[in-house]
Formats: sequence, structure tokens, C-alpha cells
Amino acid sequence: MDVSMSFSQDMDDEYEKLIRRMNPPRVVIDNDSSKNATVIRVDSANEYGILLEVVQILTDLNLTITKAYISSDGGWFMDVFNVTDQDGNKVTDEVVLDFIQKSLGPEACFSTSMRTVGVIPSTDSTVIELTGCDRPGLLSELTAVLTHLKCSVLNAEVWTHNTRAAAVMQVTDDSTGCAISDPERLSRIKNLLRNVLKGSNTPREAKTVLSHGEVHTDRRLHQMMFEDRDYEHRAVDDDSSIQDERQRPDVCVDNWLDKDYSVVTVRCKDRPKLLFDTVCTLTDMQYVVFHGSVDTEGTEAYQEYYVRHIDGSPVKSEAEKQRVIQCLEAAINRRVSEGLKLELCTTDRVGLLSNVTRIFRENSLTVTRAEVKTKGGKALNTFYVSDASGYSIDAKTIDSIRQTIGQTILKVKNNPEEQQQQRQKQHSQESPTRFLFGGLFKSKSFVNFGLVRSYS
Repeated sequence: MDVSMSFSQDMDDEYEKLIRRMNPPRVVIDNDSSKNATVIRVDSANEYGILLEVVQILTDLNLTITKAYISSDGGWFMDVFNVTDQDGNKVTDEVVLDFIQKSLGPEACFSTSMRTVGVIPSTDSTVIELTGCDRPGLLSELTAVLTHLKCSVLNAEVWTHNTRAAAVMQVTDDSTGCAISDPERLSRIKNLLRNVLKGSNTPREAKTVLSHGEVHTDRRLHQMMFEDRDYEHRAVDDDSSIQDERQRPDVCVDNWLDKDYSVVTVRCKDRPKLLFDTVCTLTDMQYVVFHGSVDTEGTEAYQEYYVRHIDGSPVKSEAEKQRVIQCLEAAINRRVSEGLKLELCTTDRVGLLSNVTRIFRENSLTVTRAEVKTKGGKALNTFYVSDASGYSIDAKTIDSIRQTIGQTILKVKNNPEEQQQQRQKQHSQESPTRFLFGGLFKSKSFVNFGLVRSYS
């Protein structure tokens, strides 16, 4: 039976390769038709997960997707993306444009090209995945254990959401600078980190996974928190509940019975990587996006998807509908950066991350999100911190921390009070939820309903 299944899988792979050879992907990059953005059109044979992989490649290049039009009904995938660079300008860098062509065009194989950007190659390092209950000082405790075990953190990303925490860390041996391969040492690292995660005595299981394979950090963090069920509502105090309600994305799910689609609409504050986060979650929940539209207006983003489950059915029950809504809300909120943003840039050294997070903890600051990078012997770290007691962060506390770490090394990048005022102002400016794809099924192609011009 195993031989039969293997033969069937091989036949499927060969069939997919044949379809690709007969219908090679085509990418058109246009810097003329839009005044404010570069327009990228991708046509290819359709396959499950292709939308996420295309969005992932564009997102990993730090491009901002301001508009998108998605159509993958039937055997063909045809999407249009309006993108800008991080400064809001058209993409003119020839290296980036050439990479897009090679990654999405005829030379591409989506299952491997996605690994060239945004993926940690870990042949020379060990990848540690952690999930558990969040608490003040958790990152400080974890990094202290790693320092004690003579592990150097090269790269790491930490997310917290809804009392849960997840982290993906790339570490090496202090003395050799290589991956840790000794089974006994790996087992000890795993057990000690799990003990730290269990320290809050929560009934929820803490998980520690060590590997040497490649991993796409953002994708894994979404998967880890989804598996950890961070989308489930938990009991919180009244003040936190009111604050969460203000920040809650507007997610709706309705069935279009005539077409056997479920229509998923999302309205929330726009931010980088928003499209990746929602498409990633729909894919991980095994929903296929057949049509969609994404638009940004000022600081708000609107997304609309026409989806079916991978089994071909729309959302079947109220319970399934609520689960889709909760999971999309969680996907959006995981990366929302609340608190004070601190950026650290200095020469990397053993124990640096442990020392910095210890100073945060000793000053009653908790890390809500972190991105740790090392490049050319430099540590480039970003921390989002808040007061562990829930109060506003005292400016004197930040001054004291900066004096301890170094005024030129640690810099403050935003003001939480100003951000709160902006959020309240944006919340008061309501705009109606609307379907962006009204006449979609009356048209035969994107060109017919005027979304983009013909490239033929």
C-alpha cells in the first residue's frame, strides 16, 4: 500500500510539472500605469497555496501591498498587486525587480523559491521553537538560560497575544559558532527551556522544539500560535476588555449560497504584512481563496475574499463561522505593535540579549514583541515594551534604562501616549463596510471590469 501511495504521489508531481511546462508562469511588472505604485501581474496554472507563496515572496522583500485583485477560479491563477517600497515609492531597484521576475516567473518553482527570502537557513545553526504562557520577564528568563548553556542567539522573533507567547530562535554554540549537534546537550537545552515556560503553572502545555531544518519565521509563528489556540477568548479585566474591543478588527463571514462561496470581509488599521497574515491564516485553516480584493484608504485596510474549504464547501455552521472570525482577528492582532518601540544597535557579544532583557525586567518593563538580528558582527534588535503593571511607562524609567545600556545604543522610536491619541481619533472616523467586488461574477476577466489594463 505504501508503494501504491508513493507511486500516486510521484504521478501527481509529474502531472504538476507537465502543467507548468505547458503553461509557464508569466510575470508583468509595470511602473507606468499607476501613479503611486508598481503594478505586478502574475499569471500561472493554479495550485493550492500559490496565493500565499506569491504574497510571501513580495512581503519578504519588504514591499507594501496597497491593492490586490485575486482570481483563481478554475485551473488558472491571475493576480494583480500594487506595491511600493518601505518609503511608499515605486519599486525601481533593478535587483529587486529581477528577483521578482525570477521568483514568480517561468524559472520559479514555488515550493523552493520561497526559501530564498525570509527563511532561516539553519545548516550552521540550531532553530528553537517555543510556545507557552506569557508573563512579565519571560524573554529575560529564556535568554538567561541560553546564555548559561553557552548558546548565542543569532536571530529571533517573539510574538505575544492573548496571554500566549511564541518564539523562533536561531542559535549557535558560543565556542564554535556552529550548530549544536550533541544529543545530550540538545536534550538539556530543550528541558531547561520547557521548565522556564512551565514556570507560570498554567494548565496549558508548554512546547519546545529543536531542529536543523529551514524555517520561515513569520509562517511558523502563525502556525505555532494557531496550534496553541491563541484565538480563543480568555477572561480578562474590564479595562483590558474595553481596550481590546477598541482595537478589534471588523471581520465578517457571510455565505453567498447562489455561488457556494463564503464571503470574508476584513476592515482594520493598515500595517505592513497585513495581507500575508490573513492569507496565511486562511491557508492554514484549509480555505481556498477563489476571488478577492484588497484596498487601503488612508490608515485603514479593506480585504474581501470569496472562499471555500479545501473540500469544496462554504462555511457550514455558526461555530465554523465564529472560528474563522476569531482566527483572523488573532492573525491580525499578533503583529500589532503595542507599547514603546525601542531599537538597539551595537556590536554583538555573548550575553547581550540576556543583559538587555534583564535590564528591562528589573525596570518593570515586559516585552510584547521582539525582533533580534545579527549582521556583520552588529546586533540590530527591536523591542516593543510595556509596563508590567499596565500603567503608562515613566519617561524617567526609559532615561535610566538608556543611561545603563547606552544613550547612542538604545533609541526610542515612538511615544505611546501619542499613539493612543491617534488610535482614538481613527476609531471615531467610522467608514461603512462594503463589498469591493460587487460585479465580479458578471465579468469574464480583470480587463473586462476595468481593474487593470490589458498586457497582451
